Amino acid sequence: MDHDLAAAEQPLKATSPLFDHSSQPTHISPSAVTVIGAGLGGCACALALKAQGFDVTVYERLRHFKRLGDSLGLGENALKLLRRWGGQDLYDRLVKIGNQAPNMQIRRWHDGLILAQQPLMDMAGYIGHRGDYHEVFLQAVRDANVPILMDHEVVAFNEDKPSIVLASGEEIATDIIVGADGIKSRARELVLGFKDHPRSSGYSCFRAYFPGSHLANTPLCAEFVKEDCVNIWIGDDTHVVQNTLRGGEEFNWILTRKISEEKDMGITESWFQEGDLEEVWRCIDGLDERIGAAIRRTPGCLDWKICYREPLPTWVSRSHRIVLLGDSCHPHLPTSAQGASQATESAAVLAICLKLAGKDDIPLAVSLPSTTRFSLSGRLTL
Repeated sequence: MDHDLAAAEQPLKATSPLFDHSSQPTHISPSAVTVIGAGLGGCACALALKAQGFDVTVYERLRHFKRLGDSLGLGENALKLLRRWGGQDLYDRLVKIGNQAPNMQIRRWHDGLILAQQPLMDMAGYIGHRGDYHEVFLQAVRDANVPILMDHEVVAFNEDKPSIVLASGEEIATDIIVGADGIKSRARELVLGFKDHPRSSGYSCFRAYFPGSHLANTPLCAEFVKEDCVNIWIGDDTHVVQNTLRGGEEFNWILTRKISEEKDMGITESWFQEGDLEEVWRCIDGLDERIGAAIRRTPGCLDWKICYREPLPTWVSRSHRIVLLGDSCHPHLPTSAQGASQATESAAVLAICLKLAGKDDIPLAVSLPSTTRFSLSGRLTL
């Protein structure tokens, strides 16, 4: 990524007018950027834009954040950028959150025999709790003197001014709006002109996260709670990922399984749907008893249907003043462990394009990130 960004040091120039700049308000600084959403992608975007000298404000509809979710992988591709924007201290705080095991083990389903070993950074980077990463991201944005306005829900956009309208009725003018408002993005609907719907992958995950002390009296799984480790058991259309954090203080497992068409119809896309532990036990029939014992000791779990969205035809609104970022435009399957990292990369590309293009070529600048990112991923041939 460093090489790609260094290569962007050549000036950009629009070859044709893409937008009538005369219709824009003149009382707003051309460097004013409004970011919608203070999740991981929104925070990364704020840091990237601030590092390039933009005047950034982040709006978040929630009053406060909770420590939601469980394991999240943050790769070196994102960490290098975050170190550039927030310094070595930010990098060190993020690395400290993640799993400190050097390798992960891929194991046979029925007896846990190690089939392969792989450096953990090659698979998912530093695997830590999403809530812990989010807290550090938020603090980094505040340390950069970027305001995060909580309890400010954006209910409408006027892209011809452009401006945002809050639930309070207040309208706020800006130059550029970045919709980093997640998988259920309101900005995406405006950019697309219609509401898209999730598509089932045919798989669902049972997920659990609890204190490692809960397994203290379970000798069978003692090796998995004594220190940080990551293990994957491979079964027939099923696999189990186990993650131990903080030297055994926290324990996480994820069971991904193929679901029947009937079951597929009955599970909705939800982050909070309670899982059926008896069904979990049926799914781990014949599993290595060491991890099986940990799963059977689990007090509760969630059932998370794995959905995806079709690739969007555009990430930019008709006026070229609203651009999507992160899960609002390229949501990854949670099992890919690259969602937060890819949002961070997209933030870097957007910020650099805006900086190099300058105030007269904002339409060009916001159009380039999607073509660049699609090209790099092999989805689009330029």
